[in-house]
Amino acid sequence: MSKPIKEKTASQKISTAGGFIAGGLAACGAVTFTNPIELVKTRMQLQGELSHGDPHAKVYKNPIQALLKIYSNEGLRGTQRGLVCAYIYQIGLNGCRLGLYEPSRNVLNSIVYPKEDPHSVQKVPINVAAGALSGIAGAIIGSPLFLIKTRMQSFSNKIAIGEQTHYKNFIDGFSKILQKEGFKGLFRGVDAAIIRTGMGSSVQLPIYNYVKHFLQRHELVSDGTGLHLISSTFAGLGVGVVMNPGDVVLTRMYNQKGDLYKGPIDCFVKTIKYEGVFALYKGFGAQLLRIAPHTILTLTFMEQTMKLMQAIETRFL
Repeated sequence: MSKPIKEKTASQKISTAGGFIAGGLAACGAVTFTNPIELVKTRMQLQGELSHGDPHAKVYKNPIQALLKIYSNEGLRGTQRGLVCAYIYQIGLNGCRLGLYEPSRNVLNSIVYPKEDPHSVQKVPINVAAGALSGIAGAIIGSPLFLIKTRMQSFSNKIAIGEQTHYKNFIDGFSKILQKEGFKGLFRGVDAAIIRTGMGSSVQLPIYNYVKHFLQRHELVSDGTGLHLISSTFAGLGVGVVMNPGDVVLTRMYNQKGDLYKGPIDCFVKTIKYEGVFALYKGFGAQLLRIAPHTILTLTFMEQTMKLMQAIETRFL
């Protein structure tokens, strides 16, 4: 039987700041390709909102049809609504989620397993907790940007889905929210963001690392792009299944003007009451089409950005 591989990853060899930057850059690269399907997911999650199952409310029938419909009505620019806002959001969210994951895991390992090397200990409960903590930190920091992005992506002057709020850009969004709702308005739905992101983050990196170490330990796949892609695919599928209900609630909490839901629990209950339990998986097809490639691209890019940051820090710091 081969011995477990205990090599340190690049993320364990660079500073927290370096991990933050590397994670943010990797996520921005990924979101460039996945933003159109994110827009589709947002609109599919909002269509038929509290409609008692009205069949006429289903404008978008599946992710491909929805993307083509948006493109035909709004053009290429319309499919990339909120992209700049998404970049800034990804830097905050994934910078924390990916940059703080290893430090959080090491701290928790040091507390729970003080006699072992915190870098080499791989325990699922600790990994889940570290993923959730780092994800929640990112959700709080990135919440205002996600709110503005959601409203920008839901808006359409061709087909109105959900409550409509028009922002020219993310700066205009910040300005209008501050004027109408105050600073507190920027964090509307942050509780839903914490729940949703905590759910997703608690499984993303633990699944990725577990699959990666499993494949390496049993010498099934050698280190390289193939290993990262396989591990990322499993992580993306896990995130999609676990996170979709929280994602539906989050989208609706952000898009509303404060008149539909009192909070995430109220949104969760009303969604089931008026649309049925399967409404929590609205946009699931788009979710998988988005989260799997996004996770694959983010974590694959991260392997490279981590190495880049490691090289920079080694040379200059």
